[in-house]
Amino acid sequence: MEKILVLDFGGQYNQLIARRVRDLNVYAEIKPYNGITPEEIAAAGYCGIIFTGGPNSVYDMSSPHYDPKVLELGIPILGICYGAQLTAWMGGGSVITAETSEYGKISLLLDVSDSCLLEGVPAESVVWMSHTDRIAAVPQGFRVTAHTEVCPVAAMENAEKKLYAVQFHPEVTHSEYGKQILRNFLYNVCHCEGTWRMDSFIEDTVVSLRQQIGDKKVILGLSGGVDSSVAAGLISRAVGDQLTCVFVDQGLMRKDEGDFVEETFTRLFDMKFVRLNCQEHFLRCLKGVTDPEEKRKIIGTEFYKAFWDEIRCQGSADSFFAQGTIYPDRIESGKGEADKIKTHHNMVAQPEDVQFLGTIEPLKDLFKDEVRRVGEELGIPKELVWRQPFPGPGLGVRIIGEITAEKVKILQEADWVLRDEMAKNGYEKNMAQFFCVLPGVSTVGVMGDHRTYDHLLAIRAVTTDDFMTADWARIPYDLLAKVSNRITNEVRHINRVVYDITSKPPATVEWE
Repeated sequence: MEKILVLDFGGQYNQLIARRVRDLNVYAEIKPYNGITPEEIAAAGYCGIIFTGGPNSVYDMSSPHYDPKVLELGIPILGICYGAQLTAWMGGGSVITAETSEYGKISLLLDVSDSCLLEGVPAESVVWMSHTDRIAAVPQGFRVTAHTEVCPVAAMENAEKKLYAVQFHPEVTHSEYGKQILRNFLYNVCHCEGTWRMDSFIEDTVVSLRQQIGDKKVILGLSGGVDSSVAAGLISRAVGDQLTCVFVDQGLMRKDEGDFVEETFTRLFDMKFVRLNCQEHFLRCLKGVTDPEEKRKIIGTEFYKAFWDEIRCQGSADSFFAQGTIYPDRIESGKGEADKIKTHHNMVAQPEDVQFLGTIEPLKDLFKDEVRRVGEELGIPKELVWRQPFPGPGLGVRIIGEITAEKVKILQEADWVLRDEMAKNGYEKNMAQFFCVLPGVSTVGVMGDHRTYDHLLAIRAVTTDDFMTADWARIPYDLLAKVSNRITNEVRHINRVVYDITSKPPATVEWE
């Protein structure tokens, strides 16, 4: 399989670069700069290498650097932002602090018309810049191919050695011809054939799973989220009722969600489905607890206790353990050490007394949107495939203060009204996430001829591409009014609705 190496130097867009490459039908994988040697790169058969950006200055010797031998491997290289400066620095050029920093949309001016990297890019276009340093002198054998008003080397290349570098970010949508530049690198420079296709992923994965699993059993923890649901669908297609899905319903999911998950998987797939209804137990454990972190700890601890107790009952010695781990869960960051992989809820800590034949992660090489596409191909309902991010502790982090059965019921009903109205009006597609919160505040109201003192409900809705930052959604006033009227009329014990208009930062998306 042809593949591109994205060598991560700590840039915030490393995953986005890999996604853009995959969108162009070439497989990309991310490795930390200190996690692979030039010799290993050469042996792995990469068609090309992309150096990512990063927050450091290349002339600071404590910054991420790399062995200059990589430039002599004969493998095409594209350096982006810090990666461009690193290419210059390793090749014997120089990098200095820029007299004028560049941030945001900047006009790019081409200096040549015969660059295969810039083929199809007009003489002037808009690119996205984010840098405080700049290349002052290009290495021997390189030529400058583009500049901006204040950056004399916005792009450079040594076509003979297939080494290319751009100071801007072609991977972001703000760069008008960024996709074209990446396409040119993949097809004009690396001579990729574009054989990476998601439609063959299911078939290939099913064959692989059958070979790995054989006649053994598989146990999977099904949360009802996108990743575990798609993993369950794939494994079920491969080995049928050799798969047992354990679904821990802690009673903190959205209205009727537990029933929906059970009905979906028992109807669509040939598998054994075990549902553990644990709401009463969870509420007992949470009684009187108001501290947010303590609530999260209790919910997480009790969830895994219930899960592993069921696994012990099922027996695991002759079974594989399956997880819905996806690529961003397991990739390492160039900012850290090579052996430090980020912790994620899909990566479950296994008790010492529970032993499996091995671990199966059928989605480990996919990004979230790729997982959704697999889910659609498997026939999993849209409500699950396109499910919004939902916190592991469920509604427990959307109830401020003590969690009670009454509060859970109130929040479930209000959240259902919000989701129902957004779906009916078609506005849900305009938002990345929207939900209701019970802030634990009571307010005075009037209903009929009676004075009330009941719950205030907050609505949170955001737009974002990556959840690193988020803006509050500009929901039309008429739609907000309709939602508010429905909630106060249809949901008992809510007499006031407010809308959160805070961006991230300074706020987070969730309230607790």
